[in-house]
Amino acid sequence: MKRYTIDTSKHSDMINITAQVEGAVKASGVHSGMAIVQSLHTTAGITVNENADPDVVVDFLRRLDEVFPWEHPQDRHMEGNTAAHLKTSTVGPSQTVLIDDSRLVLGTWQGIYFCEFDGPRANRSFVVQVIGGGL
Repeated sequence: MKRYTIDTSKHSDMINITAQVEGAVKASGVHSGMAIVQSLHTTAGITVNENADPDVVVDFLRRLDEVFPWEHPQDRHMEGNTAAHLKTSTVGPSQTVLIDDSRLVLGTWQGIYFCEFDGPRANRSFVVQVIGGGL
């Protein structure tokens, strides 16, 4: 398992981590299998989404803000980041991406993103576990 640490600079952000995951796959020597990417935080998730048009990220984060506004008069969590927890639970803490011919199986426009919902934060972490096997 490979652990990565990143610093985030915005309250909400989606950081493309595809290159780091590809690096873990190459280092593993696995030809066929899967890579599991997992955030180690309750207020940051992992998603696979379009990586060609940066407006997708802008729209994605805006729509999550519409569904889960940062302040809600009935929220009781004392840290005040209930919206970040809800966004992470919706996006999910992890993604599994298949590996074939020692490469991630991603569509033309797909990338893997670390989703920050409670930043900015230093030392955010995610792990990549590469598992070999398959046909």
